[in-house]
Amino acid sequence: MKNIKYILLSAVSLTFFACNDIEDVDRVEAELMVDSPALVAGSADFSNFVAVGNSLTAGFTDNALFIASQENSLPNMLSQKFALIGGGDFTQPLMNDNVGGIAVAGTRILQPRLVFDINKSAPVGLEDLLGTSVTVSTDLAFNNPTGPFNNMGVPGAKSFHLLAPGYGNIANLSLGLANPYFVRMTGATPNASVLDLTLAQAPTFFSLWIGNNDVLGYALSGGDGTNPLTPVEGAVGVGFSATYATLIGALTANGAKGVVANIPNVTSIPHFTTVPFSPLSPANEAFGPQIPTLNGVFGQLNQVFAFLESQGVTGATDRQIVFSETAASAVVVKDESLTDLSAQIETVLNGSDTFPVFVQSFGLPAQAAPLVANLFGTIYGQARQATAADLLVLPSSSIIGTVNTDSVAFLQSQGLSEALATQFSLEGITMPLADKWVLLPSEQEEIAVAVSAFNDIIAANASQAGLALVDVNSILSELATSGIATGDFILKSNLATGGAFSLDGVHPTARGYSFLANEFMKAIDVTYGSNFEASGSLLSPSDYPTNYAAGLQ
Repeated sequence: MKNIKYILLSAVSLTFFACNDIEDVDRVEAELMVDSPALVAGSADFSNFVAVGNSLTAGFTDNALFIASQENSLPNMLSQKFALIGGGDFTQPLMNDNVGGIAVAGTRILQPRLVFDINKSAPVGLEDLLGTSVTVSTDLAFNNPTGPFNNMGVPGAKSFHLLAPGYGNIANLSLGLANPYFVRMTGATPNASVLDLTLAQAPTFFSLWIGNNDVLGYALSGGDGTNPLTPVEGAVGVGFSATYATLIGALTANGAKGVVANIPNVTSIPHFTTVPFSPLSPANEAFGPQIPTLNGVFGQLNQVFAFLESQGVTGATDRQIVFSETAASAVVVKDESLTDLSAQIETVLNGSDTFPVFVQSFGLPAQAAPLVANLFGTIYGQARQATAADLLVLPSSSIIGTVNTDSVAFLQSQGLSEALATQFSLEGITMPLADKWVLLPSEQEEIAVAVSAFNDIIAANASQAGLALVDVNSILSELATSGIATGDFILKSNLATGGAFSLDGVHPTARGYSFLANEFMKAIDVTYGSNFEASGSLLSPSDYPTNYAAGLQ
């Protein structure tokens, strides 16, 4: 079917070139328009469209919010199409520049956007690429815009934050109870909630895409517990189920129609799929020559694991650490789901006649053997090499192989020399990567269960209220596996090169947002009888960029 479409397009082009006069051109255009019905709204009233959500609604891109990204936000794109059939103005709380970041009275609290460094073939901070500082001119103390705003997307917001009074009060910022992006939106009513300000506008049509951060916060922190999953059940403002139902009930109470979207699983986005589990190449001059020494060190530990397996500790040998001299090796991680074998490791090493000799090979006295045995147990009690089932978060790419200075200080406090302490403090090599850098299979399962439950809740509420539903979960899964053809290119989920995701590996590019906006319009067509797709009124993703130049400020 794709080939047929392109052949027809070519035939149309040839027909235009064959025209001899204006009448011929008008005749051909008229014939082409026969197949495209006029755009209609169906039963939807787009006269006052308000978009509610988080960063995906705000237009967040490249780890920041800035004017260009807001102009290419998903709801702003939708509003431009809605305007063709009765939609009104669409106002957004525009940032003050294209740098990104936020300051308070001149002091930065959020950093500028990411850009792509060709020399490093990687995303870097704007200032890292420019080699000079830039001014973050969006300042909460000086230049907040005046609402009301049709785009009520608040980066970082979870479902229950939309109901929280004081979430936009600057007085609560230092307490961690306010969101700087929402502080810019509340104006003279600092304690009004996101929902309050939305309902005050009496929307006739709304979009609601919320719940991503209820899962994503946990995932971005590697599931280390600092940003827990939102519970499925619980009171309004606590549990996702009651909170989401309250949001839908309030938004539809006066007859407004709308479109909602569900939540993708993190395994679909490049923030969790870009860094390989085995990035340690023997060709790396800083790593390759160290492999024999490292294998000698871990050989002692591997013997302990083999002995423990023989004593009935099932799976102990699965923790053995070996670095290849011919192929890329997996990083070493701390797996908190494993039984802690610290005490067993220490006991076995202390009982070994050869361990004191091993300790002396590091320039330590034999009397230090008990200390080193204790350190081995402490460091490697829950260690193993990563597997393909583990997901390393994107920021881990800048951590792997670096020296953890806190670890160096600790080991020196235990009597090790600075050189030896440094040798045992290499992130992902001699020091297991902490939980925050890795999503373990057990943590991925927790996320999958939560996403499934949240999406069931979203679907049930959408069905009950007669709302359009966009299955973003399935869409991004398809992007991650085979890519999706749109226009004359294929969108994929590869970081920086796939076209769909921006440099933070979480948020779409402008082109990705335009693709999603089309999916929103298709869902609206199905539910409300509009005909954005049939009338040829969808967006052309090729009209939107996949990156923003560093010079855009």
